[in-house]
Amino acid sequence: MTEELLLFAILALFSEILGTVSGFGSSVLFVPIASIFFDFHSVLGITALFHVFSNVSKIFLFNKGIKWDIILKIGAPAVLFVSLGALFSKFADAGLLETILSVFLVVFSLIFLVFRSVQLQPGGINMFLGGSVSGFLAGLVGTGGAIRGMLLSAFRMEKELFIATSALIDFGVDLSRSVVYTANGFVHVHDLPVILLLLVISVIGTLIGKRILVLISEQNFQRIVLLMIFGVGLVTLIRQVIA
Repeated sequence: MTEELLLFAILALFSEILGTVSGFGSSVLFVPIASIFFDFHSVLGITALFHVFSNVSKIFLFNKGIKWDIILKIGAPAVLFVSLGALFSKFADAGLLETILSVFLVVFSLIFLVFRSVQLQPGGINMFLGGSVSGFLAGLVGTGGAIRGMLLSAFRMEKELFIATSALIDFGVDLSRSVVYTANGFVHVHDLPVILLLLVISVIGTLIGKRILVLISEQNFQRIVLLMIFGVGLVTLIRQVIA
């Protein structure tokens, strides 16, 4: 293993652990990390596959928190809109989209952090809109987990339910966009060793993340989710400004 690949593996493992602890998956952290080592379209391809592996691990480890009615209300529109976003990814201005997304994440995570009484009602319309937006962004820029994470956090879901719901929705989303990305030529044969490495990392990272979650209270879990979203949004925004 080369030094560059080793560094990539360590950072990918770190993103998987934090993605598990934060509850909304590793792609929000993994996409900017992978962008250092790969071109934009390759990042989309390997991120989708990495997240498929990661979500399977989470579904297996957090299956006691699954509630199918919530998953269908958020997941169905997410899966429908992810393919649309993936189709538009060929024409996307990645820098502009990441800037808009980062501003959105910073502003709304701060609102939910500062005004703790603000809470969305887990109704059909809110779930449909949240699922649609997160799915579309997942297909377009490779990450919609932060949007969905903020949505689930605003519903004040318990951590087991939060993670299981997010993982199952993500599984459908990432499987759908993986097919589209492969058809677009974003998944390359020469990336196969990296993809296999990510398969191993997804399992190890999820296991470590679950061990850490046992030590975290429900209230602190909600704060961690919002702080992670704020941090990711802020770092992405700074990176786009100085690029």
